[in-house]
Amino acid sequence: MIDLALIGLTRFLVGGQAHWIGASPDTRQRIYFANHASHLDTLLIWSALPRLLRGSTHPIAASDYWGKGRVRRHIALKVLNAVLVDRATQGPPGAALAPLRGVLAEGESLVLFPEGTRGTERLPGPFKSGLYWLSQEFPEVELIPTYLDNPSRAFPKGTFLPVPISCTVRFGAPLSRRQGEEKDAFLERARAAVGALASDPVA
Repeated sequence: MIDLALIGLTRFLVGGQAHWIGASPDTRQRIYFANHASHLDTLLIWSALPRLLRGSTHPIAASDYWGKGRVRRHIALKVLNAVLVDRATQGPPGAALAPLRGVLAEGESLVLFPEGTRGTERLPGPFKSGLYWLSQEFPEVELIPTYLDNPSRAFPKGTFLPVPISCTVRFGAPLSRRQGEEKDAFLERARAAVGALASDPVA
């Protein structure tokens, strides 16, 4: 019941209507990778997914925000089915990806924000390398670019509650893999695939 109430509240305040442009809702294993503009982003994508997919799809959420406070942590772990990641993880390269690898190894799906932090621009900034490494290690997983319209306006930094500005979630066509593609080229192509889903995309 809590999940339905949270979805209802999200849709009442900011809409969050889903547009499946190049893909359709499907139970196959996926990584949905999106631009990141506000703490509302996780809720928007999760609410946009059909109920059948929400049970097997895990948003990646920063523990320094979603792990703070009993209520927020409960929503993240018990309602949103999220995986909390410590952005300050120390260790060898890729150590922070361990929880994500665990989810994918179990055959479940992820929602990932490859910028790693919230941006203020309409189009996503440079992507960090995590998406590339996961795509290499789990080549059978479908990669779905996802674009969020207006979340930074609906929930600006420093505010406590969202404002009623309509947001949409656009799911694009799966990102194809190219044999031998270098990491930087892949990440730029992935970033461009997300940006192309904006309501008024630019090069």
